[in-house]
Amino acid sequence: MNSILLIDDDQSLRRVTEYNLTKAGFAVKTAANGGQAIESFQHSLPDLVVTDVELGDMSGLDLLKRFKQEAPEVPVIIITAYGSIEMAVQAMHQGAFNFITKPFDRDTLILSCRKALEMHSLRIRTRSLSQEINRLTGVEGMETANTAMAELLHTALKVAESDATVLITGESGTGKEVLARLIHQHSSRKKEPFVAVNCAAIPATLIESELFGHVKGAFTGAVQNRQGRFQAAHHGTLFLDEIGELQPEMQVKFLRVLQEKQVEPVGSDRTETVDVRIIAATNRDLRLEISKGHFRDDLFYRLSVIPLHLPPLRDRREDIPALVAHFLKKHEAPPQVSFSQAALARLRSYHWPGNIRELQNVVERCVILRKNDTIAEEEILLSGRTSASDRFIPDIPPEGLSLEEVEKGLIVKALSISGGNRSEAARLLKIPRHVLIYRLEKFGLDV
Repeated sequence: MNSILLIDDDQSLRRVTEYNLTKAGFAVKTAANGGQAIESFQHSLPDLVVTDVELGDMSGLDLLKRFKQEAPEVPVIIITAYGSIEMAVQAMHQGAFNFITKPFDRDTLILSCRKALEMHSLRIRTRSLSQEINRLTGVEGMETANTAMAELLHTALKVAESDATVLITGESGTGKEVLARLIHQHSSRKKEPFVAVNCAAIPATLIESELFGHVKGAFTGAVQNRQGRFQAAHHGTLFLDEIGELQPEMQVKFLRVLQEKQVEPVGSDRTETVDVRIIAATNRDLRLEISKGHFRDDLFYRLSVIPLHLPPLRDRREDIPALVAHFLKKHEAPPQVSFSQAALARLRSYHWPGNIRELQNVVERCVILRKNDTIAEEEILLSGRTSASDRFIPDIPPEGLSLEEVEKGLIVKALSISGGNRSEAARLLKIPRHVLIYRLEKFGLDV
C-alpha cells in the first residue's frame, strides 16, 4: 500500500482529504504544519507528499524545496487556494509533480496521486535496473580513493578502447572479473557477449571441448554438436579466469588460437574463424611458473600485452567505507542501516586475506544478523585474526600528517578509555608509566 504524507493546517479539510485518500486505498499520515511534516518525513519516508501552500509556520514551497533536497525521488503535489500562474511555475521549477487549486473534487486529487505514484514506482524500477546493469557489467563498486587503484582504472579505461589482450593479476577476491567486465563495458564490443570461463573449474579432459566446442560423436556423450566458449564470445570478449591452471598441452592449442584467430572443434577437421577480445586473469606468479616449466613463456607474452595488477584490499584500506556502502545497497539493507565508526575502524584495521570477496561476505552477514540499524564493532565476525602489523594505521593525506598529533590523540583516547587512570592508559598504549607521564608533560596535556 502506497503511503501519502498529507499536510494542511485546515483541520476540517485535512480530515476530509484524509478520508477520501484512505478510501481510495492509500495509507495516509497527516501533519498540521511544517514542523510536524518535517518530523514525519524524516521518521518514515512517504511515497508521496500532498501539501497546502499556506501552513502557518512555513510555506509549502519551502517544504517542497527541503523535501527535494533530502529525498528528490519522492513526488510532491502542491495544493492552494491562492493559485496563480507564477506560483505554479515556481512550484514546478522546484520539482513539484503537480499544482492543484482549491476547490478541487476528490477524483482530481486521487487521479493526480495515482499518476505521481506510478511515476515514482517507474523511477525506482529504472534505478534498480540501472544498478543491476552496472553490477552485471562491472561498473558499480569500482570507484576508489586510492591513488594506485585510480591509476589502474584510468589505464583500464584507456585500454578498453583497443582490442589488445589484457592479463589481470592479483590475489583471489580482488575483483579481477569485475575489472574485466568494466573493460568490456567501455569497449566497442560492449553490445556483444561477455563470456567468462573459470579454467580451474573445468576438468582437464573437458577444457578443450568447453573452449572450442565439439561435433556429434567426437567422444562418449557427445550426442550433438556443441558450440564452444570462443564461438559464444564471437565479436565480444572472452574472459579466462585462472589462466595459470591450463595444462601444458592445452597451452599450446590456446596459443595457436590466439595467433591464428581460428578454433577447431573437437572431432572436426574444419576450423572456424572467431573474432574475440581476450582478457585473462590469474592469482599465480606466471613468471615463477615459467621458471618452473609450468607455463609457456610465449603464451605469457602473448597474453600480457597489457598487464594490469589489482592491489589487495589491505593496500587500499581507504576504499573500505565506500565498498561497505556499496555492499549494503547490493544486499538490500534498509537505507537507515550503517556501520558505527568503531566498526568501520575495525574493518579498516583487518588484513583481509580474502580481499573484497571476504568484505562482501562480512557485510552480508552483518546485515542479516544485525541487532540494530547501527552495526556495532562487536557484531563483526572475521575469519582471521588481526596481526600486530595490521592494527589501525591512519592514512597519510597528500598534505602530510603530524606524527605528534597522532601520538597525542592516542594518548588522549587511552586516558579517556581508562577514565583518567595513567597506569591503565600506559598499559593500553604498551609503554611504561613514566614514559606516559613524560609524553603528557611534553605535549602539555593536563589530564
